[in-house]
Order: sequence, then structure tokens, then C-alpha cells
Amino acid sequence: MTEYVATPAGTEHFELAEGPVWDAARSRLLWVDILRGLVVEGTLLESTLSGAGAGVDVVRRHQFDEMVTAVVPAEDGRLLVAAQERLVVIGVDGERAIGPRVVTAGESRRTNDGAVDPTGRFLIGTLALGGQTNEESLYRVERDGSLLTLDDDLGLSNGLAWSPDGRTLYSVDTLERRIWRRSYPKSGAPGERELYLLIEDGYPDGMCMDTDGYLWIAMWGAGEVRRYAPDGSVAAVVRTTAPHTSSVAFVGPDLDRLLITTARQNLTPEQLVDYPDSGLLFLADVDATGVPATAWSGNFGR
Repeated sequence: MTEYVATPAGTEHFELAEGPVWDAARSRLLWVDILRGLVVEGTLLESTLSGAGAGVDVVRRHQFDEMVTAVVPAEDGRLLVAAQERLVVIGVDGERAIGPRVVTAGESRRTNDGAVDPTGRFLIGTLALGGQTNEESLYRVERDGSLLTLDDDLGLSNGLAWSPDGRTLYSVDTLERRIWRRSYPKSGAPGERELYLLIEDGYPDGMCMDTDGYLWIAMWGAGEVRRYAPDGSVAAVVRTTAPHTSSVAFVGPDLDRLLITTARQNLTPEQLVDYPDSGLLFLADVDATGVPATAWSGNFGR
């Protein structure tokens, strides 16, 4: 098994950084701080020969008065944001348009991790705010804003990724420690899910796919990202100095650098002293390249 070490990509601490995505068309990194209600845009700083300067520079922030759980770029440069209960579109001029509701008003739940499928449609999950219910959902948001339910019996819907050919969807149920997979046709409803992985020694969170068909999964509480081979074995581990690794994405012009988000959430004051890098972004150079992210192609919010 190969081991890598990730290093901090900046000095700003986030409470619950999540959902990194590389917008290749604009050479920008997008992510959210869920608890602070922040959507963040950044640029990737390349390292010098001495290694200095490698990291992420924050260039723009979009503040919300509620939690925000995911952000993805649209084909025309707009941003689709999953706010606490509904979707919001941020125009290139910064103006906001309200999109469809995902969570019914007044329910004790919120949206969670989201991603764009290979044909440009957005998927978004939910989690319960008052304890595990096993009634959480994963939806596909069609281009007109209507919702197609993929699952409605999850403990906590989390990371999403597609195989390099786009024909298989992988999805995380964190509290059940399961990675599901199902066939994913370009049109029509996805196939029935089947269990791909049961992770007994940790809680899987966000994830991404590389071009060799391996999943890279952030392990909440373990301070690491694991690379899982198609047969389910662990092929590599990326270590960080923050226990709550929340999500992961390949970034950069060649999609050959691994960006890892982390959190300070649920850590005691004593733990924050022991793990001062908690909440930072991290970067690692790994021997893999990522599958490019697809831009959102929905037509609501214009």
C-alpha cells in the first residue's frame, strides 16, 4: 500500500469545509464552509522550486445567512449552490436567484453533499438535524428543477462520484458506513443500487474518482483519505494533520493534485490544541489523475 502526506494549502481555518470542485474552464477552486454559510472561490498557487508558495488563495466569498452545503459551476460561469433547504443560483454579476426547494420547510433536516452527473444534472442528498432517522434522501435535480428520488432510506447521504465512463454512480451513506453503486444511463432513471463497500473501521464522507477507476474517500475522524481499488482493497492512504477529513477532489490544470478539506466541527478545545491544523485545506501530490468535473447545465435560475 502506498502512503502519501498532505500539507496545508493555506492558513485560514474553516469550521466545516466541504465539497471541493475544480472548475477547469476558469481555473478556479470552489468549496463551502457549511456552518459559516460561506461559498468560497479560490485559485491554485503553484509551488516554486523550493516548494514555497504551494497552496490555495481565496479570491471571492459569497456569504449566506443559512448553512450552505455544496457548490458547482454552471456552463456559463454561474454558481449553483445548495443552501440549507433549497437551491440558489449566483449569477456572474453576483445576483442571486432562488431555485427549487429540496427540503420541506420546517423539517428537521438539511441538504448535504452534491455533485453534477456526466450529463450536467445536479444530485443532492440530505441529512437529519435531530439524530439518525434512516429516512434521508438522494435526489437528482432535473434541468427544469423537478426532483427525481434515487434513495429515501439513508442514514446520511454524502459523497458522490461516477466511474470514468460515466456509467456507474457511487454514493456514500456515512452513518451506515456504506458505499453504494448503481448503473447510470445517460437518460432515464438510474438502476437499482448494490453494496460496493462496507467500511467497518471508519466513517466515509466525501469522495472523488480517478481515471483508473479508483475511489478516493475522505474518512471523517481518521485524518486520512483512502484510495480504494475496484476490488474494494485499499491501495493508498493520504495522511493529514487534521482528524476530520471531510472531502476530496483532484485539482489543477492536469488534475494531478489532491485537494482535501477538513473541519473543526465536534472537536473539543483540547483536541484543537492537539490538532491546530483542523479546518485547513490540504494538498497532496499523488500518482493519479482525476476525472474532470462536469459543469451544471440546468435551465432554472436565469
